[in-house]
Amino acid sequence: MTAALGMNVPPGFTISVPVCRAWRQSGWPNGLDDEIDKHVRLLGEQMGRTFGDPEDPLLLAVRSGAPVSMPGMLDTVLNLGLTDKTVEGLARASSDPVFAWDSYRRFVTMFAATVMGVGRSLLDVGPAARDEEGLRQQVRTLRERIVRAAGRDLPQDPWQQLREAVEAVFSSWNSDRARAYRAKEGIADDLGTAVNVQSMVFGNRGPRSGTGVVFTRNPSTGEPEPYGDYLVCAQGEDVVSGSANTMPVAELRNHQPQVYEELVDALRRLEIHYRDMCDVEFTVEEGRLYLLQTRVGKRSAVAAVRIAVDMVSDPDIALSKAEALQRVSREQREAARTEITNRVRTADDAMPLATGLGASPGRATGRVVFSAEAAAD
Repeated sequence: MTAALGMNVPPGFTISVPVCRAWRQSGWPNGLDDEIDKHVRLLGEQMGRTFGDPEDPLLLAVRSGAPVSMPGMLDTVLNLGLTDKTVEGLARASSDPVFAWDSYRRFVTMFAATVMGVGRSLLDVGPAARDEEGLRQQVRTLRERIVRAAGRDLPQDPWQQLREAVEAVFSSWNSDRARAYRAKEGIADDLGTAVNVQSMVFGNRGPRSGTGVVFTRNPSTGEPEPYGDYLVCAQGEDVVSGSANTMPVAELRNHQPQVYEELVDALRRLEIHYRDMCDVEFTVEEGRLYLLQTRVGKRSAVAAVRIAVDMVSDPDIALSKAEALQRVSREQREAARTEITNRVRTADDAMPLATGLGASPGRATGRVVFSAEAAAD
């Protein structure tokens, strides 16, 4: 839908939800290989590159496309198509071997964890090296650990990589975290997920590149301003994993003002189209903005009330009062009332025990735990 609005979206194609359902029932469907082959080749023609080409390869991002919003629950693989041969071609074509080998390091790590089931702790080789030889050594170390853990090496056939990545996204529909999320949100287990295959755009291509996640409004308070995180010279996993210190998306105004204005304009257009607050993933590659995907955003109870009220008075959205009332559940109204009347008060000089990236809007109290399993117990 973002592309249909005339926005700058990396070209791609979608493997539909019914294909996922068929795969779950009886395995890889007949004819799917041919369909994927056809559409990857069409995508290559559009981009002027060839998938698997050792000189100037087409690289892909494989993302989930669930029919209902399940942020962070399903798997993604980036930089797919990199091999020992194609990484050398990318280095030559981009005239930037550090960028090429950084992308390969990222792909090896993500594919091993997401597709091959290798534990994240085994894939920790320290901070990314800053030079080509250091990155080459990190890739070699990762490959050795993958063979020991998985009993096989990373596939060097890009088409095999793609098939395995598609199956991994299908499989992630039934991961423990996805099932727990659906149970909490009342989402049916039999829906399945689509898979979006897009040409790669690179947020790790230098100081004029980056990636971010942004809400069209503040999801905690409902304030009508962009709210989110951005990282320079990074890819999406760096933002959502919490492994790096992000900066507020508003800081992009100081680094690349034109890109920031383009982003603000795109966010407004999306909000008018969906008539709701949106959650948007974006990448900037060498000063050019790309929107990767969008969905209606999750929000706190207080934000839900304010957003509904504000959109009634917004002439471009013109939400009716009846629609606004439907947007805010009874539970949200009660929670908002409680939050407003029972604000936690602390002394002006009180110091927090710790700070970090907020994983969700709102506030909570309870026992401290350090794993999802402990929280479930």
